[in-house]
Amino acid sequence: MWEETVAINGPYQFDLALQRLSLDPLHTVHIEERTIKMPIYNEVPEVAKIVAIGSMEQPVFKVEGEHLETKDAVLERIATIFQWNANLAEIERHLSATSLKPILTKHRGTPLVLDFSHFACLAKCIIHQQLNMAFARTLTERFVHTFGFEKDGVWFYPDAETIAERTVQELRELQFSERKAEYIIGLSKMIASGELNVEELQQKSDADILKQLTKIRGIGPWTVQNFLMFGLGRQNLFPKADIGIQNAIRNLFQFEQKPTYEQMDMLAKEWEPYLSYASLYLWRSIE
Repeated sequence: MWEETVAINGPYQFDLALQRLSLDPLHTVHIEERTIKMPIYNEVPEVAKIVAIGSMEQPVFKVEGEHLETKDAVLERIATIFQWNANLAEIERHLSATSLKPILTKHRGTPLVLDFSHFACLAKCIIHQQLNMAFARTLTERFVHTFGFEKDGVWFYPDAETIAERTVQELRELQFSERKAEYIIGLSKMIASGELNVEELQQKSDADILKQLTKIRGIGPWTVQNFLMFGLGRQNLFPKADIGIQNAIRNLFQFEQKPTYEQMDMLAKEWEPYLSYASLYLWRSIE
């Protein structure tokens, strides 16, 4: 076991991040204790614990892990997932001068927290396609509870190799549609065979990743945009097809109907180059 204290630059609203993470029943979050236990997808899976002991303006965390030999890698992964190196002060300055100011006041300092593994992110994005959020979370929970595993009270998503060996019927029994089951198994087989190296995508541009992934059956622009945001932490993505973002814009700007893509493009111009954070704050405004 090891323990490390990490101080980062503020503002950083860990408590608001925990609130959003707690919406997912697969996350082990204790809001009152300002704590999350998270899966680390190393060769030997391990669990890390993060406790906030600072404030929004002076964020400090106590991190606990299992194995000294993986300590540096675990700390680096946690910093990436929780975006500890993102300049949230600059993002706040930029977006505060835009039409997002009314919601930014409440949600300032909220980080864009990534999914805990790249495969988990892609699988979840496919599961969530064209479903309401409640059922999407239920279906994802069934998927993980059936094919993943639990360690120290923390759930781990299955790996691609595990899902590549499953059948469409097995996923259908969880209430997956036949097509969605085929999509996830097909993607898993590509990763398991080495045809698709998800880790190498980090080195590519947004445009190249979009071009590569949309060639895969079941993956469209919405899925890729969400993967770029929540899998790779790219800061300038704006998934216009997302119903939540459309509803948030309608509420914020008091439109009688959902905004058109043209209206969304016009609004988004002033939010660049931080469209991912604009998207996050729009989602937060209706959660």
